[in-house]
Amino acid sequence: MTFTPPAPPVKPRNNTRTVLIVVGIVLGFCCIGGIVGGVVLFRGVSQSVGPAQDAATAYVDDIIADDYTGAYNRLCGKMRGRMSEADFTRVQSAQLKISSYRVIGTNVRTVNATTTATVTMRMTQASTGMEFKQDIALLKENGQWKVCE
Repeated sequence: MTFTPPAPPVKPRNNTRTVLIVVGIVLGFCCIGGIVGGVVLFRGVSQSVGPAQDAATAYVDDIIADDYTGAYNRLCGKMRGRMSEADFTRVQSAQLKISSYRVIGTNVRTVNATTTATVTMRMTQASTGMEFKQDIALLKENGQWKVCE
């Protein structure tokens, strides 16, 4: 009979490395999903608030440039029905002049198929340099944003 040495003891399998690899892969997919979701959300928000902001800033640009006809044409039908262009021009030309502005917030809402927006701006008076906050209400009419305040 020949003597055979005993088999070396089997080391218990260390699963820590495998578990860490799997967790790393799952976290990687979660991060990628979060980034993709964030980009999609950002684009969706930009597409909904961007046109409203553009309409509000175009209106204020017309007011700053004393283009009251252009600003009047940016009003919703309800506002134009309440005030003639001559009255609008008289009111706007009597207001303090604005030298600059910046958009600080936009809120878009749809209720019962009516889409409205409020664009909040920080404006600077030309004569005093004082800043003030102004909300500009908009209404989506026939697919276009109109100032309706």
